[in-house]
Amino acid sequence: FAVLSASVQAQTTIGPVSDLPIVNVKIAPDGYPREATLADGKFPGPLIRANKGDDFSLNVINQLHDQSLDLSTTIHWHGILQRKTNYADGAAFVTQCPIVPNESFLYEFNAEEQTGTYWYHSHLKAQYCDGLRGALVIYDPNDPHSNLYDIDDADTVITLGDWYHYSSLEAPQIPQFNSTLINGKGRYIGGPSVPLAVVNVLKGQRYRLRIVSISCDPAFDFSIDSHQLTIIEVDGNNVQPLVVDSLEIFAGQRYSAVLVADQEIDNYWIRALPNIVNQKFTDFTNLAILRYVGAFPRTHRTTPLRGTALTHSESRDPPGFLINGFTFDAPMVPVLLQILSGAQSAADLVPKGSIYGLDPNKSVEITIPAGVVGGPVTSYPLHGHSFHVVRSAGNSTYNFDNPVIRDVVSMGETGDNVTIRFFTDNPGPWFLHCHIDWHLEKGFAVVFAEDVPEVSTTDVVTGKSQHYLSVYLNANEYVIALSRPMEGPLPGVQ
Repeated sequence: FAVLSASVQAQTTIGPVSDLPIVNVKIAPDGYPREATLADGKFPGPLIRANKGDDFSLNVINQLHDQSLDLSTTIHWHGILQRKTNYADGAAFVTQCPIVPNESFLYEFNAEEQTGTYWYHSHLKAQYCDGLRGALVIYDPNDPHSNLYDIDDADTVITLGDWYHYSSLEAPQIPQFNSTLINGKGRYIGGPSVPLAVVNVLKGQRYRLRIVSISCDPAFDFSIDSHQLTIIEVDGNNVQPLVVDSLEIFAGQRYSAVLVADQEIDNYWIRALPNIVNQKFTDFTNLAILRYVGAFPRTHRTTPLRGTALTHSESRDPPGFLINGFTFDAPMVPVLLQILSGAQSAADLVPKGSIYGLDPNKSVEITIPAGVVGGPVTSYPLHGHSFHVVRSAGNSTYNFDNPVIRDVVSMGETGDNVTIRFFTDNPGPWFLHCHIDWHLEKGFAVVFAEDVPEVSTTDVVTGKSQHYLSVYLNANEYVIALSRPMEGPLPGVQ
């Protein structure tokens, strides 16, 4: 048995009413130091904990100063539907202008009936790859699955992320991550023996693990040696319990899975194997530790596999992306502010070719045929809605009886035709995009402008939006050149 350095560190938590400073800090989560962009100076950012029905009032304060990184920011609360608070969705240039240094933005919303596992991250370019990402949990005091587990707290939240030794502004054409971080800790091949993350369990107890992919790129095959997992929640939606040996989790997805601590007192590997060519567990990479109380701090008896160094399949990531023939080019004026300033229909909105109008109270079906380069690892979130996945990746049949409900779906492999359905009951502009952040930055996105005439009656934040547009434009010395006439000038824009 080899003794292995490991770290047990309590998760920092905040409530739904909090300040959230965004700062630059040099960190070395895998032993390699680099400047990062972080929420409250931590990676991952503090866990935001709330209860069903709580009001959120999160004051995001931009204290960024490092010129080698993006200085502006926004925060998206992934999975929160933002009914009647579209302005708080946090998607840069879709629902708001970025927050410039020394400014703050107060995100106020109520998640209403939503409960479950969510997360938050920057939604400006590829900034969250520099570290601005964290988990968010809304607890349900009447959880229908509560009889299946004993413990559900901050220490049972498990984040899975990729980490880069260069900033998002310095990323090569085909970015390659250097390490997998589990709860903010990990190692890279040939790197120092820094501590791995530890999840402690007491024999005989049942734990609700909330597994959150905060990945910029890879999906992970997640498993825990000698233990099965019972899935009870997917992307904030309860599901019929399903027992699995492992689960595949794509960028942006979340699972709650019950682990029963019924094995002998020992240490067991927590594995998060990226779906990238030649990934193994070389040099204790892609690993964390499940430790029973009373176990000696050492490696589990299973020796990690030894393999070749990681490599990307370079053919899978083209330089640009098209959806129905168009690449999304972020507009200077956010889509929401265009609507609040007088646009009457999707045809009035920019960018042209990337905005689709949706009428209210309709059932919408979207098909996403696979076959593009990178298909197997591509996942799509839809802002403002959860959806029914009536045809999943790897299936040729449709499930109209009890399809899973989630907010991020994998596109699958060549030949797949993933199909989702949702109901248009939430007015506003909502992003549908690839959740591989490098792909989003290259325009792999569209906007659904839902019930445009109703937006101004449900999202009365015109003055606030115009203020931030003015601040952003003045800070960046932009010249406005809209591609369509508007009804009068935008207040605050010179």
